[in-house]
Amino acid sequence: MSSITAALYGALIVYLGGWFLGHWTGNFSLLLFLLTLVTLVYWVAERLRFKPAREAAAATLEQQDAARRAELARMGIAKVDGDLSEARARLLMQPWWLDWTAGLFPVILVVFLLRSFLFEPFKIPSGSMIPTLLVGDLILVNKFHYGVRLPVINKKIVDNNAVKRGDVMVFRYPVDPRLDYIKRVVALPGDEVSYQNQKLSINGQPVAGESKGDYYDEESLRYTPRFTEKLGDVEHSILVDPKRQAYYGPDPKTFPMNENCRYTAEGMTCKVPAGHYFVMGDNRDNSQDSRFWGFVPDENIVGRAFFVWMNFGNLGRIGPFH
Repeated sequence: MSSITAALYGALIVYLGGWFLGHWTGNFSLLLFLLTLVTLVYWVAERLRFKPAREAAAATLEQQDAARRAELARMGIAKVDGDLSEARARLLMQPWWLDWTAGLFPVILVVFLLRSFLFEPFKIPSGSMIPTLLVGDLILVNKFHYGVRLPVINKKIVDNNAVKRGDVMVFRYPVDPRLDYIKRVVALPGDEVSYQNQKLSINGQPVAGESKGDYYDEESLRYTPRFTEKLGDVEHSILVDPKRQAYYGPDPKTFPMNENCRYTAEGMTCKVPAGHYFVMGDNRDNSQDSRFWGFVPDENIVGRAFFVWMNFGNLGRIGPFH
């Protein structure tokens, strides 16, 4: 068993190393699920086989020692040297391959359950959600807000709150579901969303907002016009730079149900299909979002982001956000 365990740990190190070096994209949910299963097998084997075997060996040693002492006593030898405590402790001790598998199962199980059904941490890797979220923010995502989903396959089994306009949502990137993206929900199923000349409209109604001066981005060392925007009940800040307006081009985009969208040089208009959502970054001119790669299907939803729990470069960032 020690050689099998060493091989498993070797495979884990290779997988994590290749992931860290960028040779492939890892799937942490699947990895955590497999670790839970493997350590569970070791934990059950420890409880049903290995631990009873060690205890039986220790009991046999004690019986043999008791028999030896009884035989010596019959021979008139009352004082017998020898202390079994060390030998017994060695027999009962878990070998390393059980200590590093069965011994880790309770911890891995708790992490798996918390991450799969309650809260999952994420790190903001890009500036697409500035000024709401900054690069380096460590955030928490509520996994049960929109319903309970099975881990790995992301199948919803229990409904909860409906997705609302203005929610900051984490989801599996439709182009490559191995990646997680974070954007703000702009339009719901059945909505007609239009983004023309950097102005957002939902169902023909311009989204309310007002100028709030310039925002200084410490990453790019530049000022960008800042506005407030209200989607549903959520008022939040966005950045819109007239000098960096995106060019959409006259050709239709190629993504599922792209026939629901019309593109011009000024922008786009889309009818959101059933079971899908239209999302955008708050940094409107520096965000790859539904304008470019299409709609987010409901089955891709991971959860609702709601709290910055750490930013090592700016502790003042800690707290809830909208």
